[in-house]
Amino acid sequence: MELMSASFDDIERLPKAVLHEHLDGGLRVSTILEIADEEGYTGLPAHDEASLHDWFYQGRSGSLERYLEAFVHTVAVMQTPDAVARIAYEAGEDLSRDGVVYAEVRFDPGLCTRNGMRREDVIEATLDGFGRAARDTGIEIYMIASALRHQTDSVDVVRAAIPFVGKGLVGFDLAGPEAGFPPDDHLEACLLAREHGLGLTLHAGEGDGADSIWRALALCGAQRIGHGVHIADDTDFDGSTMSELGAFARRVRDHRIPLEVAITSNVHTASYEDAASHPFGSLYETGFNVSINTDNRLMSDVSVTDEYLLASAVFDLSTPDLGAITVSAIEAGFGDWPTRKALIADVVKPAYGLT
Repeated sequence: MELMSASFDDIERLPKAVLHEHLDGGLRVSTILEIADEEGYTGLPAHDEASLHDWFYQGRSGSLERYLEAFVHTVAVMQTPDAVARIAYEAGEDLSRDGVVYAEVRFDPGLCTRNGMRREDVIEATLDGFGRAARDTGIEIYMIASALRHQTDSVDVVRAAIPFVGKGLVGFDLAGPEAGFPPDDHLEACLLAREHGLGLTLHAGEGDGADSIWRALALCGAQRIGHGVHIADDTDFDGSTMSELGAFARRVRDHRIPLEVAITSNVHTASYEDAASHPFGSLYETGFNVSINTDNRLMSDVSVTDEYLLASAVFDLSTPDLGAITVSAIEAGFGDWPTRKALIADVVKPAYGLT
């Protein structure tokens, strides 16, 4: 199957992996409306499915900060255990229907505590939803607990997450507005997460430059980087080609640091003008360890299949290319290694014709 002529259905049937997806950025609009009605939330900006779907679309937001404003309304309907469990279940169901066989989904449990839930309650409800989705669909799906870098409760988030290590929660993340909020402001939380066996993946190089990535890696000990596309700032990338790499970019490439790239989201937050000028293709060709991700399926109105299809079409990726990217993503995952190894050998490689 040559991907230049591949259809959406061709890509949808392929097994895929997603490492960077926000639970509170991927709700079904119908579910938002139903829970808002049940819980008496009256703050929605629209009250029919089509209008609300259009409102949530942030393709014209123009900045990361504006893009993040839409989360006010998704978080508002995630304030009970039943709602969180339902949303987690539906995320697993939707991703599986999209051909995803391995997923790590993140969000800040502290955002769901307005009505009395503890962070631990939120995590437990999320893992309940993910567990039921895994049993019903076969998807391997794990949780990453995020803290917001402009808040001060990151240590509390890690402490809430620790009891669930080995029970479906596999990592810690720093999300939220990046510029002006360096990751090492949360060094205590990062060290505590590493001490207790949580994988560490930090947003960096999305709304800020390569120095933010350096801080996440060198100071905080991140194992993966959320987005990371502004590593291109330490190269001679001119919008189409990349050849010369600075010392730091070479380290990121040569040490195989996984970069969780979300092309559409990066365009929507104005990191790059359009997909054609995005560095994903050049990063892949130059040997960086990049994966394909959605970031927020609701706000960017994308599926994992959409993102694979976009990457293949814009950057002329072949079926083996997409397969290699998927294998690398699963290898970079924080979930159970025997399970990941079996997925690679028994599911992904055969589907993509890899040996």
